Amino acid sequence: MSESRFRAQTRGRRLRRGLAGATTLVLVSLALTACQSDSTPPSAGSPSEPGESASAGPDPVKLTTNAGSGGPGLAIDKPVRLSATGGSLSSVKVTSKVGALPGQLAKNHQSWTSTGRLEPGTVYTVTAAAERSDGKQVTRTTRFRTENLTLDQQTFASVAPLQDETVGVGMPVIVTFDVPVTDKASIEKHMTVAATPRQQGSWHWISDTEAHWRPRTYWKAGSDVSVDVDINSIPAGAGIYGQESRHVDFHIGDANIYKVNAQTDQMQVFQNGRLLRTIPITTGKPGFATRSGTKVIIEKFETKRMNSETIGIGKNNPEHYDLDDVKYAMRVTYSGEFLHAAPWSVAYQGHENVSHGCTGMSTANAHWLYNISRRGDVVEYTGTDRQMTLTNGYGDWNASFASYRAGSALS
Repeated sequence: MSESRFRAQTRGRRLRRGLAGATTLVLVSLALTACQSDSTPPSAGSPSEPGESASAGPDPVKLTTNAGSGGPGLAIDKPVRLSATGGSLSSVKVTSKVGALPGQLAKNHQSWTSTGRLEPGTVYTVTAAAERSDGKQVTRTTRFRTENLTLDQQTFASVAPLQDETVGVGMPVIVTFDVPVTDKASIEKHMTVAATPRQQGSWHWISDTEAHWRPRTYWKAGSDVSVDVDINSIPAGAGIYGQESRHVDFHIGDANIYKVNAQTDQMQVFQNGRLLRTIPITTGKPGFATRSGTKVIIEKFETKRMNSETIGIGKNNPEHYDLDDVKYAMRVTYSGEFLHAAPWSVAYQGHENVSHGCTGMSTANAHWLYNISRRGDVVEYTGTDRQMTLTNGYGDWNASFASYRAGSALS
């Protein structure tokens, strides 16, 4: 499934969730008091506190919670607390249509505090059991709701690579948020990347809507990687909360590393450290120099239309081009650099640079390279004075690890 299609589907899920929270709910009182079991009806003329018996006996057990019945509802980043006086809690269950809310009883059995996270716009049912001073068990059930959140108050995370995708050793983990994150530390604390075998790495915030993770050095070929973006109901700053946690498992394939020298016009293709082929190429001519630095294959196209207007070269410019069927194109920058077949420049390949910045080669060589390549494979360029940047594609390797790690909100 493509990332764009996945985002469209998840946007639909977000819309349904947002609408579900828009219903106004009438709630019962949340000042809890109980001195009888559910099977014992309150006597006539009972006191104003619900459930309190008028008959003589031990003092009633009073249960109180911080989840008030009025106002907009309980904030989803607040824990639910329940306390007892006149007795001790024996069990507390908090449930909703989205599942049970976990929690923990205090050692003295006088209070209970939730340990899980609340969902917005949701009604929760609290069922508490307590023991009176005379040993009698009493129960009490009540409800509360959480605050409603609009879609603009929630940020959904998309993750690359995709589930079960096999990628190259240069592929960063990319988390993209659809609403800006201003409390990056809060969110980053709940994002983890684990690899087998273990590899050290760091998050780096590209912007308020994009965070990357890369290992210190290229991934080890054959690694298995798990990504947890456990941000559901986590504050993201400015009244925004994370929406839906994400988990993605992916695999690292062969270590494909291509070394392009723009001075010798040769590309060496290495796989797992072994030189497979040296390919004559052409790169950018004067005025259109190819960027030096480390690039990563972003996407592949068996056939790609290339129009110079997309890079600012208009129809009236003598450098204008519009090619409908460029074969075996592999993007390495957002600004428009590709590896691709260039049969029109075969006479120059290996000894002269004549392109507008792309790396061209014969159709046969491009076809061969295309077949062994995948997203995340590394292309290392040398030989020009124009430098690759961190954000022009998957440019994560164009910074030292120390500099990269400094871009973490937790550094």
